[in-house]
Amino acid sequence: MRILGLLDAIGQEALDLRSPSALAWYLEGARVTVSPVGDPVVAVRVDRLGDRVFVYANELERLVAEELPPGLDVTPVPWHRPLLDRSGAAQEAAFEHEVRAARTSLLPAELERYRGLCTDAARVVTEVASTARPKHTEREIAGRVAGSLASLGVEPLVVLVAGASRVLARHPLPTDARLGDRLMITVSARRHGMFTNLTRWVHFGKVDKVLADRLAALRRVEADAFAATRIGRNLSSVLADISTAYPRHGFSPDEWTRHHQGGPTGYAGRDPRATLETFDRLGAPQPFAWNPTAPGVKIEDTVLLSSSGLEVLTVDSRWPSLEVAGLDRPIALVP
Repeated sequence: MRILGLLDAIGQEALDLRSPSALAWYLEGARVTVSPVGDPVVAVRVDRLGDRVFVYANELERLVAEELPPGLDVTPVPWHRPLLDRSGAAQEAAFEHEVRAARTSLLPAELERYRGLCTDAARVVTEVASTARPKHTEREIAGRVAGSLASLGVEPLVVLVAGASRVLARHPLPTDARLGDRLMITVSARRHGMFTNLTRWVHFGKVDKVLADRLAALRRVEADAFAATRIGRNLSSVLADISTAYPRHGFSPDEWTRHHQGGPTGYAGRDPRATLETFDRLGAPQPFAWNPTAPGVKIEDTVLLSSSGLEVLTVDSRWPSLEVAGLDRPIALVP
């Protein structure tokens, strides 16, 4: 029904869906690529008379048996031919904003799948972080996180790990460096086509006061980001509020420009990433993953905006936390 409403809104009789995000959404969480970074092996033409799903013939049997919802009109296409010609239907790329808006608010079945993903990801990070030791390398920790996620049917699309020597890196791809006295784990993972995002810190030994104060200040920036996340606002306005939170809590006024601040999530890691030129309106229930950062510190969780406020989804009760502006927020784990 949402796509039919979209067809009405854009004045078109048919629409071709080609992106991984739109396809996973429309096909109820189907895995539509083989490589996580590859092009989809499926395309869908939606029109008022019904859907047609086009699948590369060499993928047909597996997709019909394991991925696609039942009852679809599926057409095989030779692997060496385009999945869809570009005649007779509007193209998703021309209506990217409208398609994204159609999937903004999660339906009950989507939300149930999503809650499970967020919980599983948080538990995996807790379990790996709790057994980490200063002698371990970043790659060892990344391997444990990725393997544990994969065992739960979760695709570990981004696993960042920083030990003490690399915490200033904004995106610390894991290396052979040993952890030393600090560990940061950041995960972006996908299941049923949906993404969850979180970051956690471990301190092996006493937490430095300067660092503790900086983390506390960043939690206040995050609290302001949460307060700005309200139904009906647009992303540009929310980001503008976040930008002013940094100097208010003791950071440089341009700190927000040194790393992206996150945005809505769901069927993409950021759907889309918030900028001052992004005017998507916030809906409900809609997931977000804000990403306040400053040198050596970072906070990130997946939260859900609904008519009753914000709820943190990436929660494991075993992780230490404290209340900030009415929400329990993770603090550094000290084994």
